[in-house]
Amino acid sequence: MTRYTVLLFLTFAATLCLSAQNESFTLGEEFYYAGDYQKAKPHFEAFLKSNPNHLKTKEYLGDIAAVNSDWDTSLSYYKTLLDAHPNNANYNFKYGGVLGRKAQSVSRFRAALYINEIKSHLIKAAQLDPLHIEARWALIDLYIALPSLLGGSESTALTYADELMKLSEVDGYLTLGYIAEHFNRPRDAEKHYKKAMQIGQSPLTYEKLADLYENKTGEPDKAMEIREASAQKHKRNSINYQIGKISAMYNIELQKGLNYLKTFIQGHSVRDGVPLEWAYYRIAQIYRHLGDKKNALNWSQKALSIKSDFEEAMEEHKRIQKM
Repeated sequence: MTRYTVLLFLTFAATLCLSAQNESFTLGEEFYYAGDYQKAKPHFEAFLKSNPNHLKTKEYLGDIAAVNSDWDTSLSYYKTLLDAHPNNANYNFKYGGVLGRKAQSVSRFRAALYINEIKSHLIKAAQLDPLHIEARWALIDLYIALPSLLGGSESTALTYADELMKLSEVDGYLTLGYIAEHFNRPRDAEKHYKKAMQIGQSPLTYEKLADLYENKTGEPDKAMEIREASAQKHKRNSINYQIGKISAMYNIELQKGLNYLKTFIQGHSVRDGVPLEWAYYRIAQIYRHLGDKKNALNWSQKALSIKSDFEEAMEEHKRIQKM
């Protein structure tokens, strides 16, 4: 083999290696944006081994760790990003946000030690980027969650809500509703959520109003009405489950609930975010309300065949057996 041939071979081999690395990153991104984080993770990890200073890969891996509630791993990735770019608004937001989630998972004493650092990074993110909506949402969440002794403040939360209103009316009204709901003013929250829904018409705006009716004002019929309107507009399969769930939980419009749950099952995919056994469990509840023991048992058994330690389905199965 001549020297020229050897050089050509080495160049070709290096090109193949680089191509394989790039392919790994590209596949990771494809899985990541498809929401399949578990498949994305090994591709990013493989790429990072060969490209240890690639910040975007570290950010993706930090995001995936956060999705999996692995707060320490997520923070370690975000810390390397912050060390490289301390004045990056998004890095400050992500680090502060995940630190806040970690604080929620530890004792109150330990959580109190994180508060100043959480505030510091979230405030810095908002200051660095006057258009950063998520940072302002996070600050509102922080200031209404904290007791006043630790710096909690409704008025400060409202200040950030006003800033959001200037950036996005929908987010502004959603945060005003969120604040009112937190401080037990459900009718004020209803007014703000309705305004957000009228302006934005997004699935989230419908969901917030429906959740308020279901969980705070005790009006499941109104919750079902809002979710049905959302289902007709947005065609999201997960909404079919939510409608069926309300029917099953509150013993209302049972046949309609059955129809929506069966539609959910027919179109089910992992993206719906609700496992099939929950739909089976809700159908069992509806058949129990209808007095149909045979069908109720059949559907509760289907739920348990998927997840044998499904506690809610086990309890439902016992209730049905006593019919």
